[in-house]
Amino acid sequence: MFNNLTERLDGAFKMLKGDGKISEINVASSIKEIRRALVDADVNYSIAKEFTDKVKEKALGEKVLTSVTPGQLMVKIVKDELVELMGGKEATFDLSANPTVVLIAGLQGSGKTTFSGKLANYLKNNKKKPLLVAADIYRPAAMEQLRVLSEQIGVPVHLELENKDAVSIARNAVDFAKANGHNVVIIDTAGRLAIDEQMMTEVANVKAAVNPQEILFVVDSMTGQDAVNTAKAFNERLDFTGVVLTKLDGDTRGGAALTIKYTVKKPIKFVSMGEKLETLDVFYPDRMAQRILGMGDITTLVERAQSQFDEEQSKKLEKKIRANKFDFDDFKTQLNQIKKMGNLKDLLGMIPGIGKAVKDIDISDDAFKGIEAMIGSMTPDERKNPEIIDQNRRKRIANGSGKDIAEVNAFMKQFDQMKDMMKMMNKMGGMGMKMPGMK
Repeated sequence: MFNNLTERLDGAFKMLKGDGKISEINVASSIKEIRRALVDADVNYSIAKEFTDKVKEKALGEKVLTSVTPGQLMVKIVKDELVELMGGKEATFDLSANPTVVLIAGLQGSGKTTFSGKLANYLKNNKKKPLLVAADIYRPAAMEQLRVLSEQIGVPVHLELENKDAVSIARNAVDFAKANGHNVVIIDTAGRLAIDEQMMTEVANVKAAVNPQEILFVVDSMTGQDAVNTAKAFNERLDFTGVVLTKLDGDTRGGAALTIKYTVKKPIKFVSMGEKLETLDVFYPDRMAQRILGMGDITTLVERAQSQFDEEQSKKLEKKIRANKFDFDDFKTQLNQIKKMGNLKDLLGMIPGIGKAVKDIDISDDAFKGIEAMIGSMTPDERKNPEIIDQNRRKRIANGSGKDIAEVNAFMKQFDQMKDMMKMMNKMGGMGMKMPGMK
């Protein structure tokens, strides 16, 4: 995400030389490169120019403290302006009504249905009782997809397979929610391959019928500036309350994320990455600006971890670590929880300084499969008592997992080293490791 933009901006900051002040001479080439980087990221030229004019105005004449360089000062100025461009602060999400009705709109293929499932999962984890509603009457696959998603997250879905009136389905769903104690209704509406009058009229009629508190426009961030233009057209008809950016883990240039708030005057409320139902984040402009500038995003990483790691389970795990009883069952549980946090490369990119190091490395989501295969080839007794795994057992594990004996030996060695490190941390009075990992 934003890899090219991050690299180009980093190059622009390195152009600044000298101490004391940022002058018109030494800032000119840097500003020019920042503007080029934004345009290359599919930001509209006039917006890019306005942005860099503001940066230049703030930068010129700024005194550079002895503890920072002109480049560092420019990074701060650009970060502040990026935050403002993307909305300034976190947008609110209105859940005051009972039930709160959330209308989901967007083009076909933007990720509306997947987002609906992610939002329901997010709300369920935040002590709400959501109801999913399949109101796409044209695409049976969308209804089936929503049904499958509802089963995965344990949230009911309102389906009327024979009803071909989206307005009626939406009304019936709200009545069902009131009667059955659901305090949030998420209505997944139909999308089209392009904006058309029938589509706009239908979703506008659904809006009029159920009076939603939130209308979220879901947009595929990989479509760049086209996404911004589509958002404008939808906003003119629906006056939506917020934007959802999907597929931010793809090879996106970032133009939509940077300029959609500026263009349609509506905030980005959520960002979604990948197909995993846990990968939904509230949009924070300051955190996104940090990631664009290669500063990482530790806060979001910690929040993702907290959402996946059960407190009671963590306490039990900490006791086992203190007693030096950490085993392969515990290790596999930790791997599964890390996988639920999202794309591995994206997670690493949230750690300051790591993003640049891994940008050209292909890190597959299947990176843990070999380890899981080896653990799966162990007997229950072996998983609970790693010390009994002798050379003969290792050969059997290698055969069962399709790995070489050398790979099994290396894995066992790393596991032992990790246990030794945990033991040492205990002796030093450390907090223990709640998210162990392999190098």
